[in-house]
Amino acid sequence: MSSNKKPEPLRGVKGMNDYFAPESGRWEWLEAQLRDLLRSYGYRNARTPIVEPTALFVRGIGEVTDIVEKEMYTFTDKLNGDELALRPEMTAGLVRAVVEHNALYDGPRRLWSIGPVFRHERPQKGRYRQFHQLDVEAMGFAGPDVDAELILLTRALWRRLGLKEGQDIALELNSLGQAEERAAHRAALIAYLERHQEVLDEDAKRRLYTNPLRVLDTKNPALQSLVEDAPKLLDFLGEASRAHLQAVCDALDAVGLPYRINPRLVRGLDYYNLTVFEWVTPHLGSQATVCGGGRYDGLIEQLGGKPAPAVGFGLGMERLLLLLEALGLGHGESAPDVYAVVPDPAVLPRVFPVLEALRAAGVAVQMHAGGGSFKSQFKKADASGAQYALIFGGDELARNEVALKALRGDGNAPQRSLALAELDAWAPGLAQAGNA
Repeated sequence: MSSNKKPEPLRGVKGMNDYFAPESGRWEWLEAQLRDLLRSYGYRNARTPIVEPTALFVRGIGEVTDIVEKEMYTFTDKLNGDELALRPEMTAGLVRAVVEHNALYDGPRRLWSIGPVFRHERPQKGRYRQFHQLDVEAMGFAGPDVDAELILLTRALWRRLGLKEGQDIALELNSLGQAEERAAHRAALIAYLERHQEVLDEDAKRRLYTNPLRVLDTKNPALQSLVEDAPKLLDFLGEASRAHLQAVCDALDAVGLPYRINPRLVRGLDYYNLTVFEWVTPHLGSQATVCGGGRYDGLIEQLGGKPAPAVGFGLGMERLLLLLEALGLGHGESAPDVYAVVPDPAVLPRVFPVLEALRAAGVAVQMHAGGGSFKSQFKKADASGAQYALIFGGDELARNEVALKALRGDGNAPQRSLALAELDAWAPGLAQAGNA
């Protein structure tokens, strides 16, 4: 017996978002800006899977980090029993790929990747369960010069997008030193926190012996004075670590990039050392960090490769788009150059070859489909954002002509007729203007 009951619509997973035009156009525009900028700095694209062995992140990120303990999506492959995870960040997977394919055999590499990452946390504006990162990595480079290069690359991006340094977005720097320096600081920090256990919140108590550096990154207002007086890692740095940080600062000073040394700037991931940096904004409330990165010289060896230094950063795409939206910056969906109005479907066999020739010449053409009155089609042509309407009326086509109407700029200009044979000469100029 069949049921006429309408099935309940399925909904997407909470914190994992869908995007349609015109919002998706903002993504396309931003991604195009990123690709062009990264090419100008000599960085090449790499693509890795979103699913990796769970052990990769346990080994690379650290077993006692919040990501591995609470936020990572893991599952057992029902076909072969493999323990797998949706990637919670991109660096470990990119390092795994470089090690697996011996990609540094002929020298250092500058790499970038864009894609989704996954963390199981409470969704809120600027923080989602599926979000997207730009990941930029320079592998095989040991010196502070490449640290500075990456920071300057991010500054070039802000300038390209119209963000004002120091006003819309600001740079913070710190050094995490080397392992032995962090170990000495860790011992001093634990001893300090033990003396104040009575004021620690549950999160800080949980991290006290497993990841005490993360206590310094607490957002709890009640702990701010305690954190301010805590031992500073900068005081434990040796001469080489101090010189590395100073060289980065000297490079930034040379190009007039302002920054703030923030001794509380730490990383929740275990693989960082020496330079760490963040770009923060006052316009997004608690989601202030737009971009963060640093040096991770031990990770390649930790994941089974030959020892090699590396430095990189991750940028949250959703968060950057929110910032641009808050400031009224950025571009939306690219409009077509031409909207083709076809009042009589019977003429479509004449229209298709013309439109295909225009597209082959580089003109973006949106054809009206589904019929409708001339008035309704022309209304849709105007709403499309196209620069021009080409009107394929039966009378015009009988004369081997098409009617041309400007919709933007000189929109008050009268409609005129254009011979079909003239479209070849008209199209390149329109395509060039559309790509400008």
